[in-house]
Amino acid sequence: MIDRCLGVQRSRKVRRALRNCKVTILCLVLTVVVLRSIIGAGKFGTPEQDLTEIRNRFYLHSRKRGAESHRVLKDDRQTTSASSNTSNTTNSNFQKANNNYNEFYTSNISVDEEEDENPDWHKPYSDGPKISDWDERRSKWLKENPKFLNFVGEKKPRVLLVTGSSPRACENPVGDHYLLKSVKNKIDYCRIHGIEILYNMALLDAEMAGFWAKLPLLRNLMLSHPEVELFWFMDSDAMFTDMAFEVPWDRYKDYNLVMHGWNESVYDQKKWTGLNTGSFMLRNCRWSLDILDSWAPMGPKGIIRDRAGKILTKELKDRPAFEADDQSAMVYLLATQRDKWGDKVYLESEYYLHGYWGILVDRYEEMTEKYHPGLGDHRWPLVTHFVGCKPCAKLGEFPVERCLRQMDRAFNFGDNQILKIYGFTHNSLVSKRVKRVRNETSNLLEVKDQLGLLQSPFKKAVKVSSS
Repeated sequence: MIDRCLGVQRSRKVRRALRNCKVTILCLVLTVVVLRSIIGAGKFGTPEQDLTEIRNRFYLHSRKRGAESHRVLKDDRQTTSASSNTSNTTNSNFQKANNNYNEFYTSNISVDEEEDENPDWHKPYSDGPKISDWDERRSKWLKENPKFLNFVGEKKPRVLLVTGSSPRACENPVGDHYLLKSVKNKIDYCRIHGIEILYNMALLDAEMAGFWAKLPLLRNLMLSHPEVELFWFMDSDAMFTDMAFEVPWDRYKDYNLVMHGWNESVYDQKKWTGLNTGSFMLRNCRWSLDILDSWAPMGPKGIIRDRAGKILTKELKDRPAFEADDQSAMVYLLATQRDKWGDKVYLESEYYLHGYWGILVDRYEEMTEKYHPGLGDHRWPLVTHFVGCKPCAKLGEFPVERCLRQMDRAFNFGDNQILKIYGFTHNSLVSKRVKRVRNETSNLLEVKDQLGLLQSPFKKAVKVSSS
């Protein structure tokens, strides 16, 4: 048809032009796709998102390289004018900003300074200057400040629960939610038992990152809080699951360090799992400062930690080959220097100051049917510790679904004991929803405290029923 209308020669030219257009359009599409994949613009969003992403990316890149060529020396009047224009532009940008949190990168507002200079590996590590008169100085301070009592009851010491997390957001977004659940759980227990709590998010010593960050933190807290008698450190991935259990404080009156463990496993067998440092108590005294000073030298990251890890793997039973960790170092310290430290260390095994989640969480229903809170041991564990799950990291040692599901069960198991005071409970151990289990319309001011979880001042103000 085209040949008849235009002639053979012209129709060939038209077909050739159409083929060239098709090739040109195809090349253009491929170019756009390649550019989008390289730059990452908009993550295949709208054109407006593409332009915003490209602008932000090139702006941040130029800032990192210091390529701000538009900055030149100007007089005061020009500087003032530029500041005014910048302010107006900023306000305009705020008005046009995207309100969608899913499309915003927190790295745009958080600033990480450059890494610290490499330390001298030949110089012995120290948390701080040696303090040989801490007991005398602390005793003098307590006498001069009688309002700050180191014992809040006849035999109950003033206790500060210390926990925390990294200053950065979790690599896995859901991890921050589970950190929130964990700290809520700890606050509930501390409120019931009259324990103070401190949540730390600062890395006080860059060399002592990871397992070891707790050591400089505890040392500084001891020197800053002479009124505290015992510091109870607990990992962020550990939860209280027996809200009614009261720690037998009087049992530890002659000891300075309390950890969950077994004497035979530590002193005789030298097993690296003979104790656990995810939940332990440390008395505020010179002895504790000394053992921290002896514990810390294996902790600095890098060459020292790697070399110490090889020694610990060689000396301790069944320990895998990896860098030095605080738990293995404590086993090694006690096993090789028992005469120096052993008399003041109490390895607790009668209740679960640390309870491994893998052997506990699946038994919660059985515990509910057969036992009751307040026992603290295998029948109803005080603490359930999720060793190896690492919900704040990208990769853990166990399947993610299993860890998160079991952490939900542990949280709800402990939370049910709190909710029952108010007449509620979770629908199940894996449910976020709660249901009412008590009708309170007849006695509005009567509180049913079956587990004895109400604080004593509140018990005096309301009518408490244990039925």
